[in-house]
Amino acid sequence: MNQIREREPWQLNGLLVVPAIALLLLAGIWLCFQSISDSIITNSTLFGLAAASLTIGIVLSTGFFVVQPNQAQVLILLGRYIGSVRQPGFYWTVPVVVVRQEISLRVRNFNSDYLKVNDEQGSPIEIGAVIVWRVVDSAKAVFDVDNFQQFVAIQSETAIRALANRYPYDVYETDAPSLRSQPDDMSEILKQEAQQRLEVSGVEVLDARLTHLAYSPEIAQAMLRRQQATAVIAAKERIVEGAMGMVEMALTRLSEQEVVELDEERKAAMVNNLLVALVSESSIQPVVNTGTLYT
Repeated sequence: MNQIREREPWQLNGLLVVPAIALLLLAGIWLCFQSISDSIITNSTLFGLAAASLTIGIVLSTGFFVVQPNQAQVLILLGRYIGSVRQPGFYWTVPVVVVRQEISLRVRNFNSDYLKVNDEQGSPIEIGAVIVWRVVDSAKAVFDVDNFQQFVAIQSETAIRALANRYPYDVYETDAPSLRSQPDDMSEILKQEAQQRLEVSGVEVLDARLTHLAYSPEIAQAMLRRQQATAVIAAKERIVEGAMGMVEMALTRLSEQEVVELDEERKAAMVNNLLVALVSESSIQPVVNTGTLYT
């Protein structure tokens, strides 16, 4: 595809052209009055000069245009792009045959609707995002896409869907990236994805953020129970790991300081009692063993 790049057109400062056009109009008016009072021959000659002067002045006056701050004027001459004016000011260019199209360069937001898509694991989720963008190449925005604002909206939603399809909503067993656990990374990936898709339209993506992320209502309750179960399992693993460390430390201390000598059977009983006391969620009542009675 033959892409058009933005470039500077030929234009003049409008304040420099105003005096010349004013002189043409004043001369035409003066000649018109003079043609009324002179002879018939001179009258027709002066009238023709007056008409020509007025016509040229009026035609040239159509070449004036104003560029507001953070806007650009795209100039088209006989169907050919001749350039874009981005600097604010009052300008004059070739009149009549030039078509001028105004493009805003201001920063804009695209706030997507809540999109229902499937994540990387196939779970239906709802996702929404806001894309901050602006036009940086007015020629691409006008000539390379049909309607650049509509193009931004459609491609931004496509980028959001692609992000949701590429990553799971959440990962419970590993440290792999997910939509919920790494929002900053997901925002950066979404920004790059949107920028790649909008490059052809002359748009720069300044920021992209997820504004909504949730499971779809039909599976929300089931996934909530899954999250609760996963949290309980993770807590149990930490508790058991800590209890094992405490039991190991107790046995090591008893052995090193020679407080008591335990055979394998008593070690097993002690480990069992300590684990029950440390892991159990209910209150444990201690039993004091004062010794063994031999008869």
